[in-house]
Amino acid sequence: MPAQVDHAALFAATPSPYLVLGPDLVIVDVNRAYLEATARTRDDLVGQHVFQAFPDNPDDPEADGTRNLGASLHRVLSTREQDTMALQKYDIPVVRRPGEFEERWWSPVNTPVLGPDGQVAWIIHRVEDVTAFVKAYQAGDPTRIRVGRRLEAAQTLEAELYVRARELQRLNEELRQANTRERAVAVTLQEAMLYAPDLAHHPHDVAVRYLPAIGSLNVCGDWYDVVDIPPDRLALAVGDVIGHGLEAAAVMGMLRSALSAAIRALERPAQALEVLGLYARSIEGALGTTAVKAIVDRRSQLITYSCAGHPPPVLAHPDGRTELLDLATDPPLGARPMHVPRPQASIPYTPGDTLVLYTDGLIERRKEDIDVGIDRLREALVECGSLGAERLADTLLNSLGVAGGGQDDIALVVARL
Repeated sequence: MPAQVDHAALFAATPSPYLVLGPDLVIVDVNRAYLEATARTRDDLVGQHVFQAFPDNPDDPEADGTRNLGASLHRVLSTREQDTMALQKYDIPVVRRPGEFEERWWSPVNTPVLGPDGQVAWIIHRVEDVTAFVKAYQAGDPTRIRVGRRLEAAQTLEAELYVRARELQRLNEELRQANTRERAVAVTLQEAMLYAPDLAHHPHDVAVRYLPAIGSLNVCGDWYDVVDIPPDRLALAVGDVIGHGLEAAAVMGMLRSALSAAIRALERPAQALEVLGLYARSIEGALGTTAVKAIVDRRSQLITYSCAGHPPPVLAHPDGRTELLDLATDPPLGARPMHVPRPQASIPYTPGDTLVLYTDGLIERRKEDIDVGIDRLREALVECGSLGAERLADTLLNSLGVAGGGQDDIALVVARL
């Protein structure tokens, strides 16, 4: 018999703040996290129109919270699709001090729940309170925040990443306390953060592999990422956080998510790594992380890449030649005390070429120069470079003697272009 799930209990315990609205925008339910975030009780909110419960601040002539939220909610009602809002300044009334408002910044998502007739029966309004993040920016460097209602684009991206990081940090803290279930929880964490992407519909033949170090908890700080950027680009990445175990895996999850989001917003690999480097400075255990990001542009047949202290990707040609992507190398994340723009380079490719990204566990051996391991990888590509991506990935692991895992963690991405 399948387990009976108490959905009311799940809703109440969810750590993110949630409201449930009817089509008339009247609040019909609210979870504990929302009550805590707004210092309200259920009686204060349930049965109230959302804008009666949370009106605009009359002392702020530029207040546009109700207008922006109202527009988003009406888009959900008309399109019956989820609407993710930009970061919003939306002050809320102070409880027990009538007429006073408190400055608050929110990251909202509005999701429809359809009834049997296909129309919107409820709207789930989820918010994350990022007020502390914004105020920290204002206190530390006021010039980085615009005077007005919006953050600069880079700060908006960082604020969104901050929300995701808080979720992962909360999960990591829960994992620290789960000593009796550590191994099972650790594996679940790794699978959740390092999910295997659906590669069946990618225009290119792509394969990924992840092998934790022998004797580890099956969790590590290595990661891979494959992102299809419509209409004609493919973003590939691998990275390596110092250390093993739960702490490294939690840091890995935050950095992987951050880089994946950054490349969608900024598009240039060097810029994405610059944002990741700045973000890494705020995460304990992230400094010294290495990463490489590459964009494959199918229209121009160019690979654009940038490396942060990471072993260079290898481009293998059908005629047996191999090339190292080593013209845009830079120190690991957070290695420099001051921000310096990261380098970027491009290399043309021909359909049929194979691009391989990897972490040092694939090539590095004790008491051996890393260049020896890179040459060994290049030789293996010459011998079996005609294979499809899936077979090639397995063959490389076998050829390099790490099919069952090695002394260090391994992440591998193979793309037939």
